[in-house]
Amino acid sequence: MQRQVIIRVLLFVLFFSIGAAVLSGSVLCDDLVHYYQNEQQLRQSLELMERLKALDADYDALLRQLEDDPNFVKRIAPATLGTEPEDEETVYPEVTVEQLEAARRILMAGAEERTDESGVPDWIVRCSRVPQRTALFVSGAFLILISFICFAPAEDRGQNTQNPEGS
Repeated sequence: MQRQVIIRVLLFVLFFSIGAAVLSGSVLCDDLVHYYQNEQQLRQSLELMERLKALDADYDALLRQLEDDPNFVKRIAPATLGTEPEDEETVYPEVTVEQLEAARRILMAGAEERTDESGVPDWIVRCSRVPQRTALFVSGAFLILISFICFAPAEDRGQNTQNPEGS
């Protein structure tokens, strides 16, 4: 008898907890989608902040080099302005348009891969659709009802009947 009570309690807890989890998941599905979208936006903002800090540090280093070395402007002017260098005895490599285009495509492909990542898991996206969400809600409610109906405490039939010996 004790074993049956333990099994009934375990089955009640199992069915009720699964039903409650499914029911609450179907109710909170929109909030979960918004949570994951906010997490993705926060992650992107932090990445952008780190890139801006790196650019700021590079700009500060460039300003320090400009202050420290007066010939620095003469050295970077040809590369920046696209003019020919003044030193005739030095060979400078020239970059072709095809090489620049290939480098740009590689950099853009890397940037597109990072932006295509979705922060919302696929199972939450599937569960947030109306038919699936309704089915989850109904199935969770039925699991809770089944747990209360089938695994409720059994009445002790020995106490309900009249004791013939006691009369």
